[in-house]
Amino acid sequence: MTIHQNLIAGEWTGTNGSENINPSDTNEVVGLYASASTQDVADAIAAAKAAFPAWSRSGILERHSILRKTSDEILARKDELGALLAREEGKTLPEAIGETIRASQIFDFFAGEALRLAGEVLPSVRPNIGVEITREPLGVIGIITPWNFPIAIPAWKIAPALCYGNTIVFKPADLVPGCSWAIVDILHRAGLPKGVLNLVMGKGSVVGQAMLDSPVLSGITFTGSVGTGKRVALASVEHGRKYQLEMGGKNPMVVLDDADLTVAVEAAANSAFFSTGQRCTASSRLIVTEGIHDKFVAALTEKLKTLNVDNALKSGTHIGPVVDAKQLKTDTDYIEIGRQEGAKLAFGGELVNRDTPGFYLQPTLFTEATNQMRISREEIFGPVASVIRVRDYEEALATANDTPFGLSSGIATTSLKHATHFKRNAEAGMVMVNLPTAGVDFHVPFGGRKGSSFGPREQGKYAAEFFTTVKTAYTLA
Repeated sequence: MTIHQNLIAGEWTGTNGSENINPSDTNEVVGLYASASTQDVADAIAAAKAAFPAWSRSGILERHSILRKTSDEILARKDELGALLAREEGKTLPEAIGETIRASQIFDFFAGEALRLAGEVLPSVRPNIGVEITREPLGVIGIITPWNFPIAIPAWKIAPALCYGNTIVFKPADLVPGCSWAIVDILHRAGLPKGVLNLVMGKGSVVGQAMLDSPVLSGITFTGSVGTGKRVALASVEHGRKYQLEMGGKNPMVVLDDADLTVAVEAAANSAFFSTGQRCTASSRLIVTEGIHDKFVAALTEKLKTLNVDNALKSGTHIGPVVDAKQLKTDTDYIEIGRQEGAKLAFGGELVNRDTPGFYLQPTLFTEATNQMRISREEIFGPVASVIRVRDYEEALATANDTPFGLSSGIATTSLKHATHFKRNAEAGMVMVNLPTAGVDFHVPFGGRKGSSFGPREQGKYAAEFFTTVKTAYTLA
């Protein structure tokens, strides 16, 4: 089997490959992908540093052309790349193709942004002096991405970094190197100069740590666990570098008595269980007022009975496998914790067998949970959700906000008053009304509050806040 190599200074390199295993069929090796060494990371950082002066001053049409070509090829290959994504991560094929299309849209958006780079010209408070305010590229950017969105998250970090004239050292999650390798290959063939984008695959303990230890990186953008995010922050403070963190969530979905029951159930099921619950925006706390509680639980339980857990590539699959054995153990451990804490297991919680060996778990619903239980406080990152019964809207809002996280928050209601109040008072970076807590647009800012995020928002025009630095220049007329 051919080894997919790392890209360093414009050259494909690496001979030691690790297997990429399909969680829907653990007998299948999706591919062999090189593992970078500490020296490889050092070489990649040196290459990015050497390429920065020329790329940071490159023409906007060159950047536009490369990003646009990348967008076009990803879209043209959406079925192929979507199947690769489904095979290596376990996301259902329709979801995987949708994510691939989104990656194409992100590159297309930033291709356009490359032609719209702008600044300000202002008069000084002093006579005969002009003031120019411009944004300049930050420098060499370290990009570290997670396994749950293996093509969209790399896209929304790489595209703006290149758009604004930065060079890159990119480490994808070692569980899902395939889609990242494909993006880098497409960008390389689209005409990126040598050293502008460097791919270093492998273990976080080796590759990620070498990136954190480097004083050369001007910034690191990271999406992943809270624990690793704290390490990124501490290392970045030590080196005086800019850093951007997107971490965990324990997102609430509030269901009020006046909610449309069908809308509420669809939003809750999507939020909690689609993508196997492996989304930082997933809602694992379903906060339901007394008047609708029993009807909601009954209707959601019936909905869960219709969801098919199976091979991600199989037609009719609603929920694919958990990504790997380690995450599956985490999920099942939390299910046992929920039982021990006194929550009622209303549905699911069992491993299931299918035609191919994989990490299959039924969607799991707890009822009679409290907001103080571990299953209500800690991010599980699997198809596990808890229903928390509350008296009224006021208690629902207070419960929704009672969390160390603040990424996404949702409400199901037909009341304009409650919807408006919730949008203003939910302590989250993103608020959804009668929609799933997961599912965001590519052209608007993404990010949270409290323990979920740190630093400037991602995506849309707001991406410039991280990937550029502001310069103010004064000129005597």
